[in-house]
Amino acid sequence: MTSLFLSAKSIQLTLICVWFSIFICLSQPWSLLQDFGAFAFLGVVGAIFANSTGAGGGVVFMPFFNQLGFSVTTSVATSFAIQCCGMTAGALTWYAYFKQLTAYKLTEVQEWSVLPKVLILTIPASVIGLWLVQFNSQSLEQLSDPDTLHLGFGIFSMGLSLGIIASVFWVKTQSFNKSLYLIDYVSLSIIGLVGGAITAWLSIGVGELIAVYLIARRFNVAFAIAAAVIVSAVTVWAGIVYHLVVTAAVYWPVVLFAGAGAIIGGVLAKKLVLYFSPKNLKLFFGVWIFILGLTSLPF
Repeated sequence: MTSLFLSAKSIQLTLICVWFSIFICLSQPWSLLQDFGAFAFLGVVGAIFANSTGAGGGVVFMPFFNQLGFSVTTSVATSFAIQCCGMTAGALTWYAYFKQLTAYKLTEVQEWSVLPKVLILTIPASVIGLWLVQFNSQSLEQLSDPDTLHLGFGIFSMGLSLGIIASVFWVKTQSFNKSLYLIDYVSLSIIGLVGGAITAWLSIGVGELIAVYLIARRFNVAFAIAAAVIVSAVTVWAGIVYHLVVTAAVYWPVVLFAGAGAIIGGVLAKKLVLYFSPKNLKLFFGVWIFILGLTSLPF
């Protein structure tokens, strides 16, 4: 059991060491720290939100990038890069928790037993949906219109917030579902495909949809969040390839500091979910998402 935590912590420690190595090797690192250091706080907040609700950190990052005047492509690409840091840290933390439940054969592990099946159903579908949009020139032309992106982001965020708030009232019992049925196999595959496509466009989508669906189907709330985080982590890594090779639009000074903060937030998020009431946590963030979505609309 100890080795499981050492494995996750060693990876997280490695990420931190890599960050310090990059920072030290940069020209004028202290000047960059003064100019972009505040983005570390944005990364912490975004990753805590993302990894404690299942919603991608883009919900937090995109409105800020809009206010900074980033182009649509730069906003999406930079959001992907930051989430590669935060969602990976969160996914490792949640997966280590799942292995802990399995190793100790705790009662709660029965509510998490379908995690591998959920991942198998959603991850390939999400990556396919993501790449279908990213490598479709007609779809990408729509991304060149900032108003289209901000309108889509606002509507999606507001709809997501209503789903999260509604999920608070769906979970009225502690008797959680422990098995997948035919409708879940079909629905999760479709949600993965559609969510991946939305993620390519908005940098968020698949994790939110998966979390809301699993909660609506009366699965354990923490399990739903963990599954959403892991799927999102794999999806953003698949998506960043396009922005590294094709668009080259990642704004690295922001990623350097926001990404570091995102790693910290990704590790802390699980503690929040397990310490506070999931219902109250999701209600708070649901309202927050609604406000962010409303303010991002191109009025």
